Amino acid sequence: MTGSVIAAGRRHSLGLCATGTVVAAGAGASGECRVEDWTGVVAVAAGNVHTAPNTGRSHSVGLRADGTAMATGWNADGQCDVSAWAGVTLIAAGWRRTLGLTRDGTVLATGRLREGACDVAEWREVVGLAAGDWHSAALRADGTVVAVGNDRRGQCAVGGWRDITAITAGYLHTVGLTSDGRVCAVGDRSAGACDVDAWQDVVAVAAGSYHTVGVTAAGRVVAAGNNDFGQCDVAGWREVVAVAAGSTHTLGLRADGTVLAAGNNRHGQCDTTAWQTIRSPDR
Repeated sequence: MTGSVIAAGRRHSLGLCATGTVVAAGAGASGECRVEDWTGVVAVAAGNVHTAPNTGRSHSVGLRADGTAMATGWNADGQCDVSAWAGVTLIAAGWRRTLGLTRDGTVLATGRLREGACDVAEWREVVGLAAGDWHSAALRADGTVVAVGNDRRGQCAVGGWRDITAITAGYLHTVGLTSDGRVCAVGDRSAGACDVDAWQDVVAVAAGSYHTVGVTAAGRVVAAGNNDFGQCDVAGWREVVAVAAGSTHTLGLRADGTVLAAGNNRHGQCDTTAWQTIRSPDR
């Protein structure tokens, strides 16, 4: 398990090509789109889903096949300081923070310390990661979930979850996918991003700042939450195998390797129509 083949931040998007190279679309003022020289990549992550007007700067992270990581973009809190990492099997990126899962089930973290979202040193037997804005979550091998960081809206209240197979985290909410294709969510309910209880036959989930998306076994996409920019206008998508949710936009990878996009395109983050042969998430 290596992680995402598509990723969405606040103002940019990333795609992992079948060749192990990476493509980017959107704003790159902080260098988050400088990925053209990356090779041997097996997963990508995009940081910064925060919606505050003064925090548009982002970073991008790539995981290589040899278990090392690389990062580019905004590094004010050391969120790009991953060059010394080794033995990494999974990556996640949040606001000013990067997480890496190692082969022995422990987790590395670098970046902003203030909210406690990097306090992951005691985690063990981890198989999945999620990085929200101010909180981090981990999926354990036994299907339970742990979380650290800001919990002001209950986004870390995952202690009672069981039989979870995947997790994702947004600004103030956390989402879990169960083995029977149901979805659970905790955190801020004001925007409707946690209104996922009725979803069925879901095989993948992604959380944006104030919205949540899921892929069904039939390749269709469901969405809940804020839709001010059309980021939830995905009902017509078909043959989708993976999704990514940024702050106010959504990406969908189709089985043929092309990428669909909906939502805010002010910075060109939805300009993915030219992307071809994006890697399958099963490879």
